[in-house]
Amino acid sequence: MKHIARKRFGQHFLTDRGVIEEIVQAIAPRPGQAMVEIGPGLAALTQPLVERVGHLTVIELDRDLARQLRLHPQLAVVESDVLKVDVRQLAQTACADGQKLRVVGNLPYNISTPILFHLLDAVEVIEDQHFMLQKEVIDRMVAKPATSDYGRLSVMLQWRYAMENVLFVPPHSFDPPPRVDSAVVRMMPHAAPVVLDVKLLSELVQVAFSQRRKLLRHTLGQWLTARGFGGVFDVQRRAEEVSVDEYVALAQALQT
Repeated sequence: MKHIARKRFGQHFLTDRGVIEEIVQAIAPRPGQAMVEIGPGLAALTQPLVERVGHLTVIELDRDLARQLRLHPQLAVVESDVLKVDVRQLAQTACADGQKLRVVGNLPYNISTPILFHLLDAVEVIEDQHFMLQKEVIDRMVAKPATSDYGRLSVMLQWRYAMENVLFVPPHSFDPPPRVDSAVVRMMPHAAPVVLDVKLLSELVQVAFSQRRKLLRHTLGQWLTARGFGGVFDVQRRAEEVSVDEYVALAQALQT
């Protein structure tokens, strides 16, 4: 029986064979690697991946799809909302000694940002990530300072990952077609990231971009004063003019 895409799960199933092959080439899966796919759906990407790695863990919320996926002998199916999955525990189960997880998926566009932040909390056990997302979201993820796309998402992810937009995917590649353009992003965790309080950085950046049209003295400047910050930071700028490194350095200074 044909599965009907469920709007509440944000389901848009990838059907374009050419695009699927390009995504697999971008991921470059190898035999024996520990790989997790989020939202496998109708297994369009799942099948070519599992053929190359030999065994695959999939996270699927839709119980009807999870039931079908369990029939595949090379899949370990986790029937759950990915936001409730303990990624570190999953890595302990799926990874051999010295391995890290490779994470892939066609993420539901309505909750893509929460998923990215959920995985950020477990980045130490992840080798890399390849995700299909709304192109607009990827534009924000990889944006440079002094551009309209540069914001909180850019800073929070670029602090921890090197990222690139590797493939454009038009709406007609899906069934049903989404109303937006899509793209595939590659996310490689930095080998030696700056160690800092993630919650502090998140709060700092959120305050900075809360009124992005105003100079930072109206937002971040007042926040820094309230915290008793005695260091030097130029607040006569807008939030989008401050680089990722500067935000990270400010968060470090506030910790000391």
